[in-house]
Amino acid sequence: MFALSGTMARLSWPEVRFEFRPLTWALRLVQVLAAYMLALHIYAGVLILIDPPATAVMAERGLQGETILYHPADLEDISPNLVRAVIAAEDTRFCQHNGVDLDAMSEAVADWRGGKSLRGASTISQQTAKNVFFWNGGGLPRKVGDAWMGLTIDTVWGKRRVMETYLNVAEWGDGLFGAEAAARNRFGKRATDLTEWEAAYLAAVLPSPNKWRVDPPGPYVRSRAATIHARMGVVRRDGLDACVLG
Repeated sequence: MFALSGTMARLSWPEVRFEFRPLTWALRLVQVLAAYMLALHIYAGVLILIDPPATAVMAERGLQGETILYHPADLEDISPNLVRAVIAAEDTRFCQHNGVDLDAMSEAVADWRGGKSLRGASTISQQTAKNVFFWNGGGLPRKVGDAWMGLTIDTVWGKRRVMETYLNVAEWGDGLFGAEAAARNRFGKRATDLTEWEAAYLAAVLPSPNKWRVDPPGPYVRSRAATIHARMGVVRRDGLDACVLG
C-alpha cells in the first residue's frame, strides 16, 4: 500500500507523430507487391511437379460448410471429350495465344463501346491462374494478376499442364472440384469415360456452377450444351485442341 500526497502527478504520454510521405509509401507498396509476385512465381514453379493441394475457392466453400471433393487426375485419365468441350465453351484460341488473348480483349472492348454489355475475355490460362493463385472477386487488381500469372504459367508450364490443372481445379458446384469428382458424382463414372454429351453438359455449367445444374439440366443448360457439342466437332476438325491432344 502506498499513498500519493500533495498534487497528483500528471501522466505524460510519449508524443507520436505520423508523417505521410507518398514516395516512401509508394516504394513500400512496390516492395510488398514484388515480394508477393515472387512468392507466386516460386509456387508456380513448384506446381510444375505437384498438383495444387487446395485453392482459395475450395477454402471459401469449406468455410461455408460444404464438403469438398477434390481428386486430381493426370490429363491422360481425363476424356479428350472434356478437353474439347472446355476449349469450345471457354477459349477456342487456347492453342494460339500465349496466355492472354489480345484479340478477344479487343473484341470485348469494341462490343462494349458499341453499346453491348461488357463481357469477359479471360482465357483458360487466366482462369487457371485465378483458380490456383487468387480468389473470386477483387476487381481490376485481381484481373491484372490473372493476366500476368496466365502469361507466366502458359510459358513455364506449357499448354498441356495448364489444361490439366484447369480441369483439376475447376468448380462444378456442390463442393465438387475437378473433372474426376464431377464425373463420379454427376454421372457415376470416371473422368476418362465421359461421353461427348456428358462433357458438353459439364462445360455448359462452368461459368456459374453453383447456379446452373447438370442434374437435371434446365432449358438454358440444355441449349448451351447443344451449342458446345456442335462446336466440339469444329474444335476437332480444325485442330484447335492440337496443343493438348496432338
